[in-house]
Amino acid sequence: MKFESRFVDALPGDPSTDSRPHLVWKAMYSLVAPTPVRAPSLLAYSIPLANEIGIDPRWIESSEGVEVLAGNRLVEGMKPYAMCYGGHQFGNWAGQLGDGRAINLGEWIDNAGQSWTWQLKGSGPTPYSRFADGRAVLRSSLREYLCSESMHALGVPTTRALSLVASGESVVRDMFYDGNAKHEPGAIVCRVAPSFIRFGNFEIFAARQDTENLRALADYTMANHFPHLGTPSPETYEAWFREVCIRTAAMVCDWMRVGFVHGVMNTDNMSILGLTIDYGPYGWIDGFDTDWTPNTTDFEMHRYAFGNQPQIAQWNLVQLANALFPLFEQTEPLQRGLDTFVSEIANSYLSMQLAKLGLPDDRKSSGRNVVEALENCWRLTEIDMTIFYRQLARIPETWYTSTASSETSLVHEFWDHVGPAFYDSIEPDAPGLRPLWDWVLQYRLGVRESTTDYRSRAESMNRVNPKYVLRNYLAQQAIDRAEQGDLKPLHELTSLLQNPYEEQPDQEAKFYAKRPEWARHKPGCSTLSCSS
Repeated sequence: MKFESRFVDALPGDPSTDSRPHLVWKAMYSLVAPTPVRAPSLLAYSIPLANEIGIDPRWIESSEGVEVLAGNRLVEGMKPYAMCYGGHQFGNWAGQLGDGRAINLGEWIDNAGQSWTWQLKGSGPTPYSRFADGRAVLRSSLREYLCSESMHALGVPTTRALSLVASGESVVRDMFYDGNAKHEPGAIVCRVAPSFIRFGNFEIFAARQDTENLRALADYTMANHFPHLGTPSPETYEAWFREVCIRTAAMVCDWMRVGFVHGVMNTDNMSILGLTIDYGPYGWIDGFDTDWTPNTTDFEMHRYAFGNQPQIAQWNLVQLANALFPLFEQTEPLQRGLDTFVSEIANSYLSMQLAKLGLPDDRKSSGRNVVEALENCWRLTEIDMTIFYRQLARIPETWYTSTASSETSLVHEFWDHVGPAFYDSIEPDAPGLRPLWDWVLQYRLGVRESTTDYRSRAESMNRVNPKYVLRNYLAQQAIDRAEQGDLKPLHELTSLLQNPYEEQPDQEAKFYAKRPEWARHKPGCSTLSCSS
């Protein structure tokens, strides 16, 4: 095992070696070692990721591997550090933030020459911990481990998770900040990504009017993560910002496609590479609701609700543009990038919705009407988005091609297939569902006008509509059992979610189901906080 330390070697660091909280000026990071834990044990690791980056699973399972992944041991080339950054939290500038409980170990270079930064989350205090302990609990660590790898399998740009290690120590947390703190089992996740640079890394230097380090960070980022754009210049800076906008649009569009809600889209939680980062109070929408947020801190504003994610991404990009302005000294190039985001998210979102419905992308005008009509229908009653789209692909070809069926029989046959997606006990003839049946007939006409054969259409729908997602209650069940020492549900979910688009008929009865009623208001299933 040998690592490199490109970020540390290339950029200025904190001259202070004091690991206690302090303001860090004119520096990108602070050198700080993980705090060893008493009795680390390996709970899970990602074989697909290990294979992808060229790590022998036997090393991960070895005593040395567990010690490294717990933060108890360093290997050659590691220079552990915590990054300095700022950010806008819930729309307000929060000043210096930084890696308060995450420590970067260094960069692993795979056989293809790709650099992968390893970061331990929950590995102890850093100069950015403020007055926290720098640790993480099992419940949040398990959720991050599962979700990182699940999102990758779904095709969503994301940071990854190599391992989940129990610390053998307890951590005190007040889950809902209501005065009910308790001891919880601690854990550490090894997160892996080409880089963990965030919008907030640039914002902190702009806020302090430190243009020298702002430029140094931008040039480093371009050279190491956007080398195809060429050497830094006004033209390549513009191309870089434009690409960040495009990547961010693609990421958010994928969130919307699979029903994922990030829950805390602060600018310090936005990756400059367009990766989903910082899995805190996230969730999957069960009953489709654009105003739903899993984050208890956001219950009053709903700033980061499911339907707001595209516009919040745009707001965050505006803050990044403001931070990068000293490199441009004119607004036009940055505005062109922001305009690109607006057009990209609009076009990508419509294309994505048409793909989910199996409608041709070359008929966007008529397709837009079908999409908008369906979005209005979501408000009629509680409908499970994942099951709705998946069942839509199961409707037989004869339903579309029949010329003898009456409108009533068409509606009832549609209901036979898609009815399992509805939460309410409701009859298809209910008067309140009339707009939905108007949509069904409109949708059927759109499919009939398509030249795509039925089988190809159904297969393409199933490639963009997952059958299995990390439903909140499934994650909570795995947490509850893991806290009791039973890892079977964790490993079952890990295996299931590695192939979310496959039928996996032996798993259907257990995992292809709507949220049970008991989970509607259960903490961890319906509500989460930033406490971990």
